Amino acid sequence: MKKVAMILAFLLILSACGASDAEQASDASAADVDLTSLSSTMVYAEVYNMLCAPEEYMGKTVRMAGAFAIYEGDERNYYACIIADATACCSQGIEFVLEGDYSYPEDYPELGTTITVTGVFDTYYEGQYQYVQLIHAEME
Repeated sequence: MKKVAMILAFLLILSACGASDAEQASDASAADVDLTSLSSTMVYAEVYNMLCAPEEYMGKTVRMAGAFAIYEGDERNYYACIIADATACCSQGIEFVLEGDYSYPEDYPELGTTITVTGVFDTYYEGQYQYVQLIHAEME
């Protein structure tokens, strides 16, 4: 009996999650994946899933909030929105490429500033490694 109750509870949770996703998707202005509406634990899990299974997110509009970070490379700069997990011990981030003509540091916030970024999920290769990024991004 306990096993049946646990299965029913699990199915109820799954159906509730699906309902909220459907409500979110019905709003024409909402992103396909809105990380800003999730708890810190769920955001971290979703970003982890994006990094492990990027093919499931290709072409989807993603909205996320986190700390602004930059890696200054030899050939270009890499801008990212960094999200910490619920205990703030670990962090993951997604690179973003702003739509338009921007230059660093004039058009970007200070490092560590909380930002919200919306863009189209995409991947690219540098050498043999695959990376994820939000292209055509806008920063709030």
